[in-house]
Amino acid sequence: MSITAQDVKALRERTGAGMMDCKKALIEADGDVEKAIEALRIKGIAKAEKRGERATSEGTVQSYIHANGKIGALVEVDCETDFVARNEDFIAFAKDLALHVAAAAPLAVDEDGVPEEAIERERRIAEEQFADKPEQIRPRIVQGKIDAWLKEVVLLRQPHVNADKYEGRTIEELRAELASRTGENIVIRRFTRFSVGD
Repeated sequence: MSITAQDVKALRERTGAGMMDCKKALIEADGDVEKAIEALRIKGIAKAEKRGERATSEGTVQSYIHANGKIGALVEVDCETDFVARNEDFIAFAKDLALHVAAAAPLAVDEDGVPEEAIERERRIAEEQFADKPEQIRPRIVQGKIDAWLKEVVLLRQPHVNADKYEGRTIEELRAELASRTGENIVIRRFTRFSVGD
C-alpha cells in the first residue's frame, strides 16, 4: 500500500507526532490509521521511559458541575513538572476533560480499567445477536461489536463531546497533542462522575 503525504499529514495532525514517525507508523500498519496511532502511542510511552522514567508526580485536579447542579465530574491529570502543571493549556485540557466526563459518562480511562465482567457481558450479548451468522465469521463480528462498544465507554477512545472545538478528535489524540506541545508525559490518572440519584 502506498502512503501519501496527505496520509502522513493527517496522522501528524491527529497525534502531534513527528513527520517521519508518522510515516514509519503508517507503513508498519499497512496504512491502518488506528493501528498507526496505537503504534505511536506505544512509541510515545517508550520515549517517556527513555527520558529516565520520570514519574508524573505533578498535575491538577479539575471539576465540572452542570448548570442544573445534577451532574458533575472530578478529574486528575498528571504531568512531570510543576511548570507544566501550572500551564494554561494543561489546566484548560483538564477542565475540558471534566466537562467531557460529566457529559459522556465513560466507564474507565483505558481498556485495562474496564471490568472484565462488563466485557464478557457485551461478548454474550453480541454472540446472541449474531448467532445466525456463519460460524467462521462470527468471532470477527463479535470482536468488532466489542471494539465499537469500547470506543463508546473508554475515555481515551471517546471523541470529545465538544465536537465543534475539537473537530471529532478523541481524548487520546488531545492528550497526545498536549504531551507533544509540553514535551512531557501527560497521564489521565483517574476520574469520578457524580449524578444525582445514581
